[in-house]
Amino acid sequence: MNQLKKTKLVFKLLIVPILAVFMLTTESVATEVMMYKNENCGCCGSWAKHMRDAGFTVKELPRDDMAAVKRKYGVSDSLASCHTAIVDGYVIEGHVPASDVLRLLKSRPKIVGLTAPGMPMQSPGMQAEGQKPRNYDVLAFDQHGKAKVYHRYE
Repeated sequence: MNQLKKTKLVFKLLIVPILAVFMLTTESVATEVMMYKNENCGCCGSWAKHMRDAGFTVKELPRDDMAAVKRKYGVSDSLASCHTAIVDGYVIEGHVPASDVLRLLKSRPKIVGLTAPGMPMQSPGMQAEGQKPRNYDVLAFDQHGKAKVYHRYE
């Protein structure tokens, strides 16, 4: 084996494991969900289960003053829902489907986060498990509270 081939082999043996560890670390960070919720809210736990079923790790953090949490993360009253989650620096407010969160993490737009304002009855955590979301919009919002439709469920 000539010197160039040996050098390439050593390089691959050293770099590939380092890249694999980096990719696993990045993936695990991107899928951790810190969910602030009222401890008496059952639908929040159902949404957490929906997220876990989609591969996220969810840490549920009961809070007495959800209004303060929403203020801290820039969620206005018009965008608010029952729980507020943080996923890789983005705010996820309410019953946003996991598929939208995954899309957000892949595309990484310059927004504060996503919201499903109120508590849409046909959203994950509010409807029977396994049903598809229907009849509501998921909104993307910026640091000024300006919102636009991110995904429409019909």
